[in-house]
Amino acid sequence: MKKAILLLFLLGITTAQAQSAKSLLDEVSKKVKGYTNIVISFKYALNNPTENVSQETRGDVTLQGNKYLLSLMGTQRMYDGKKIYVIIPEDEEINISSQDEEDANSITPSKMLTFYEEGYSYKMDAVRDLNGRKIQFIKLTPIDSKSDLKEILLGIDKQTKHIYKMVQKLNNGTNVTFTVNSFKTNQPISETLFKFDESKYENYYINRLD
Repeated sequence: MKKAILLLFLLGITTAQAQSAKSLLDEVSKKVKGYTNIVISFKYALNNPTENVSQETRGDVTLQGNKYLLSLMGTQRMYDGKKIYVIIPEDEEINISSQDEEDANSITPSKMLTFYEEGYSYKMDAVRDLNGRKIQFIKLTPIDSKSDLKEILLGIDKQTKHIYKMVQKLNNGTNVTFTVNSFKTNQPISETLFKFDESKYENYYINRLD
């Protein structure tokens, strides 16, 4: 009887945590979708102690609806709503392909702030003081047991309700961390920002993948 009561108590705590996590995520999602555009600069870190791999760099991304322009590690990745353009200045090469927006396992820049809405179970995790901010972490676990992701820790600024940190933990021991340095909204951006102008890349090799 005592075991049954304890089990019910623990189930009650788990359910309450999931509801609290969902409520906070709903607040974040509603706020993000209310912006015309979002401009983020961030720190990107990849770490795998087993493979002795450690990498850290900075990047920035501009988001507007499902369109985006991402600059990271010397390349630009742009999505105009139909095609992905990966521009590699070092190799003077551009790869153009379609993007599967229905791929639930792909956390693309356009889904970076709302990816958690489907395909995950979640619960509240720790609250941490980071750079003078109160960051509430939520632990997300993929529902798909075959996912390469083990879990994701999503850190949300309790005051602004913006995502501040995301840690992707993979089953192979790799951790990928995004930390937001600046988060700007409703910025004046060019109407041609998400339009690919082939004339600007006359000397580039253009590889059309589909």
